[in-house]
Amino acid sequence: MDIKNSQKRNDFIELFIVLAFIAMIFTIYVPVGIWEEEDNFRGKSRFRMKTIYGVESFFEQLTDTYESDGLWAMNVVNAVRDSLTADSTYIGLQTMVLNNKDIQIDIPNGFETEYDTTFGFMKMRRDTIIDTTVTVVIFSEELSRNDTVFIQRKALGKIKMAPSFRKILSEEPLQRIEAVEYYDTYMPDSSMFYCPVTDDPYKITLEESSLKIASPITEIYKESRYIFFSFKAFNHGYIDDGARSWD
Repeated sequence: MDIKNSQKRNDFIELFIVLAFIAMIFTIYVPVGIWEEEDNFRGKSRFRMKTIYGVESFFEQLTDTYESDGLWAMNVVNAVRDSLTADSTYIGLQTMVLNNKDIQIDIPNGFETEYDTTFGFMKMRRDTIIDTTVTVVIFSEELSRNDTVFIQRKALGKIKMAPSFRKILSEEPLQRIEAVEYYDTYMPDSSMFYCPVTDDPYKITLEESSLKIASPITEIYKESRYIFFSFKAFNHGYIDDGARSWD
């Protein structure tokens, strides 16, 4: 009987140790996951505020004024970018008809490039470049004799027209890897104007010629997680005339 009681006690201790271990893992990793979620939403919210500020800045370039209706500003800015995609000469003073409204705009040169870099993520890719190296003989005045140089095939036409050109010795195909920077562009949409946590619209404040974009969270926002924990979101900051509160 004592042996059976001892075995039960040992089993209970082992079960307690296992449950305690699981509880310890739970209390360590669940908060970490929640903190990462909070950081993710904070970053997403601030990204959206930067996008709104970019939209308003482009609208001000086009119309010389900011717009309290951010969605209207976005539609105008995106429409201009679409028009430039269809016609690259669509610049200068223009009258745009959008949603049955006439709007006077002044499109600067390089608008599409600035748009793509503002609303885009810089990325890097590696391209395989196929080229040809040409060995040519030219007369060198410095050496007072013929000299051998190596050039890319695309420069051959210019070299052949030079008085110092003598002849082509050889052509050799060459393959090389080149790192290229580019922008993965996105087009702002209506979701950018709403907080990813509360779904409330961001606050767009216009005072004379100043512009402020602010988070709609004014008090601590909480959501229950796994009964014992909470997801918390504090005010995500603001952008005031280009100055960001989180920098």
